[in-house]
Amino acid sequence: MSAPNIDAIVSLAKRRGFVFPSSEIYGGLGSAWDYGPLGVEISNNIKKSWWRRMVYERDDMEGLDSSIILNRLVWKYSGHEETFSDPLVDCRNCKVRLRYDKLEPIEEERWENDGGKPPTQKVRFKCPNCGSTDLTEPRPFNLMFRTTIGAVSDADDPSALAYLRPETAQGIFINYLLVQQAMRRKLPFGIAQIGKSFRNEVTPGNFIFRTREFEQMEMEYFVRPGADEAAHDEWINWCFDWYTSLGVNPNNMRLYEQPKEELAHYAKRTVDIHYRFFPEREDEERQWDELMGIANRTDFDLKAHSKNPVGEEGKRLNPDSTEDLSYFDETTKERFYPYVIEPAAGVNRSVLAVMMDAYSERTNDKGEKRVILKLHPELAPIKVAVLPLAKNKPEIVEMAKGIKRKLQPAMRAVYDDTGGIGKLYARQDEIGTPFCVTVDHQSLEDEAVTVRDRDTWEQERIKVAELKEYLRKRLGSSC
Repeated sequence: MSAPNIDAIVSLAKRRGFVFPSSEIYGGLGSAWDYGPLGVEISNNIKKSWWRRMVYERDDMEGLDSSIILNRLVWKYSGHEETFSDPLVDCRNCKVRLRYDKLEPIEEERWENDGGKPPTQKVRFKCPNCGSTDLTEPRPFNLMFRTTIGAVSDADDPSALAYLRPETAQGIFINYLLVQQAMRRKLPFGIAQIGKSFRNEVTPGNFIFRTREFEQMEMEYFVRPGADEAAHDEWINWCFDWYTSLGVNPNNMRLYEQPKEELAHYAKRTVDIHYRFFPEREDEERQWDELMGIANRTDFDLKAHSKNPVGEEGKRLNPDSTEDLSYFDETTKERFYPYVIEPAAGVNRSVLAVMMDAYSERTNDKGEKRVILKLHPELAPIKVAVLPLAKNKPEIVEMAKGIKRKLQPAMRAVYDDTGGIGKLYARQDEIGTPFCVTVDHQSLEDEAVTVRDRDTWEQERIKVAELKEYLRKRLGSSC
């Protein structure tokens, strides 16, 4: 089973130190969350997995870490200043602001027109907060966070205006030529980046699903025009397979082909991977939402940031750029602007998806319901917990701590003696620790310990000398 709803994960996350409400002692801050001791581990493990498989295990990939604050002209020519907005409406009754495109229609009014024309139709919406239908007309709301640069800059000075980046992709595009030349790359090749982005969302919510500050794992893959469609399909399959390799049930994911009216201005085609984030909803179609997207951005971005392209009137489309980002193929002697395939995933949504998918419940022999987080070993915050059966026996405690120290360089291990053995097992099950190692009185005599499996609760006696290698094999090489 997976989590029945996001609320189950919210409760677990705070109780066990995965995610905390940000600034809670001051009343919190809307849609802002802090990763706790276990949350930062699972988040880092997801990013390590993505980077290892995306960059280290491929021969056609380079990494990058670009600045969060870029020259304002980047966002002008990328189209973000003009088009990066959501339709916003206000409820005149309760004064709340809402995304128009996320409102559910409540009724339809029809009336006949004069002259025998077909009837017209008007769709009405209601405020989900107070139920009123008295809403303003939708208007565009730009999602970029504004800031100013310079100690003496005026807030209204346009020359000092800058933005916190709403995506990491543009930092890749403006560095494309530098990376290609410095690393002597030929097409096809990609540039990967993990970093923070910021969007002033109209209606953030659903825990860490939609936040104003979030971390992205993005890659831009540069190919010849004409090779883009095949490359796009390959990356769609790669991304889906990556999530399943992390233990996400493929039955809880689906591919969603964006219709033309939903496509971004730069996209030829976009396929989203949806996850069943809302299984409690009666309407099955509303159970799904975006986990990540894989877009064919064509040559839009490299052309937009290049100095050479001209419009219909013969004028440069970008008079501010100092570089041409075209590519010269030495084999064919052709010059062209590469097409770009972009897999873009969010760390927050990936954390939420793997936690929801790993969530399970089991009843023990006493009739008590226990939560087990069956995380893939690669993602588990703690790989092994070493537990003394009797914390008042110095010999047992010393042996348990010694085992933990020997395991620690090879895998993330912890020592815990803060409860009875039953409660210690339950705690480790709930945070996703794959194995518990128990040191008991017999261990002092036979130099063996009991290894307990999180998922099956089965126990096996293993010699201490063989323990590290045994756990390595059970955890897998990626851990």
